[in-house]
Amino acid sequence: MITILENLEKIPATIVTGFLGAGKTTLVRHVLAHADGRRLAIIVNEFGELGIDGDLLRHCGIAGCGEEDIVELANGCLCCTVADEFLPTMEALLARPRPPEHILIETSGLALPKPLLKAFGWPSVRHRVTVDGVIAVVDGPAVAAGRFADDPAAVGRQRAGDAAIDHDNPLAEVYQDQLQAADLVVLNKADLLDGAGIGRLQAEIGAAIPRAVKVVAAREGRVDPAVLLGLDAAAEDDLAARPSHHDAVDGAHEHNDFHSFVVRLPEADSPDALLARLQRVTEAHGVLRMKGFAAVRGKPMRLVVQGVGARFRHHFDRPWAAGEARAGRIVVIGEAGLDRRGIEAAMQG
Repeated sequence: MITILENLEKIPATIVTGFLGAGKTTLVRHVLAHADGRRLAIIVNEFGELGIDGDLLRHCGIAGCGEEDIVELANGCLCCTVADEFLPTMEALLARPRPPEHILIETSGLALPKPLLKAFGWPSVRHRVTVDGVIAVVDGPAVAAGRFADDPAAVGRQRAGDAAIDHDNPLAEVYQDQLQAADLVVLNKADLLDGAGIGRLQAEIGAAIPRAVKVVAAREGRVDPAVLLGLDAAAEDDLAARPSHHDAVDGAHEHNDFHSFVVRLPEADSPDALLARLQRVTEAHGVLRMKGFAAVRGKPMRLVVQGVGARFRHHFDRPWAAGEARAGRIVVIGEAGLDRRGIEAAMQG
């Protein structure tokens, strides 16, 4: 049986990684909108108890993207739940009468890609699927503003000399691991940078990766799927070229450095008033990421809220369903030690 399976053409899978708020879901949605009839399946993983990104994809209104093609794995990081969550999901997709022609996997913003890459060596998956490529989506303005304070190139040089070097900056650690696993880097939100800033970041990112990887500037994740898909990297067979901070400790990885919780909100008077309040909370408490849905008084549509640091965006996505409670739910993500009570009181006040 194995010989027969090895002779079949493998289904390509693309891993989309990137830190919180980089624009992974926007990029995946763009690929779905330009699939040109290709049968895609999407696995979405989120950090925290409330799945936002999967819901946004399911209600994207794109023809040919059925609800059964969006698989959401919430309340757990794929790099930590490979055996329990990811492998059974992959096996179920492969067992379909008409398996997908390409699988997109959107990881949590706090996931390390390498443990997920290793999962593609699992016997029930290896002979049917190959990792076409790892796409790292980077929030250009966040990097330019110094959110990931460690110099990636300097860290790379240090680690080359001493693999035991540790760092006390969890943001930088996750960011660097995501970059170093990549076959292609999408420098997103380039419209918020000038030409010189884009060039500088492209050079810095390129220097942080220990092999030649193209860095593509993009706005709203708008990269031609022909560029993103078909990289033919077979990344599962190239693990040694993708160093990780956790290689020396057998891939052990915890998320104790970060915390997530959901805040329920009453109806807001207006989108602008709500976003102004959320922005004040973010700046006062050092929140990394907010995302979720809200109800606006007098508006029949649900408001989508996306915040990265102090930058917020919003849009109405769909009408509230009959019988659906018009209550907002916002996911708050930050480093450990967040003042949950203070944040909830400020957001609800």
